Amino acid sequence: MHIPDGFLDPVTATVTYVIFIAFAIYAFKKAKAALSPERLSLTSVLAAAIFAAQLLNWPIPGGTSLHFVGGALAGIIVGPWLGFVAMFLVLLIQCLVFHDGGITALGANCLNMAIIDVLVGCLFYYYMTRLFGDKPSVKVAAAFLGGWLGITLAGLACGLEIGYSLAFPYGVAVTVPIMTGWHAALGVIEGVITALVVGYLSRKAPTLIWFGGGGGGR
Repeated sequence: MHIPDGFLDPVTATVTYVIFIAFAIYAFKKAKAALSPERLSLTSVLAAAIFAAQLLNWPIPGGTSLHFVGGALAGIIVGPWLGFVAMFLVLLIQCLVFHDGGITALGANCLNMAIIDVLVGCLFYYYMTRLFGDKPSVKVAAAFLGGWLGITLAGLACGLEIGYSLAFPYGVAVTVPIMTGWHAALGVIEGVITALVVGYLSRKAPTLIWFGGGGGGR
């Protein structure tokens, strides 16, 4: 899903950067207010794990690439604000050190994977567990659907960004179905991984889970 340099025109790149920066300022303030040594350590470990998982990329036609994202998982475990921070650090290092995602597209990549995927995944999990209870089966199902929905909507956003960009040769009629469809398929794997991790933590260390596990999300 990493958009490289040259795919976004100046207008699209600027709009996504503005949204990203505005959200980042707010998220860093909220994350700082809720930060503790335990949460800091957990966020660092989580960011490292997601960074390693995202190194596996598969190119897809009509778009950019396909890979595990982990935004919903980050949001469920450490909350939306620290989840954003973890994903932002991953994307920043990938961009500056490995050139996985362009500098001009960093705002769009953060918008898709550090904002949309994180917020959609963790909020879906939160409201599902509030609506149906916090039984283990509900947590696993909510984590699976949150992981699937988060990456699918992030893929949709990516398709809209490159499709409306004048610098990209294909329009939304091509980019949206391809990016959304491929990421909806990948979302099944993403959802399974998210559900397995959340299910394990909810049994072995429920206090590590921000939403519904005693980690402070309530």
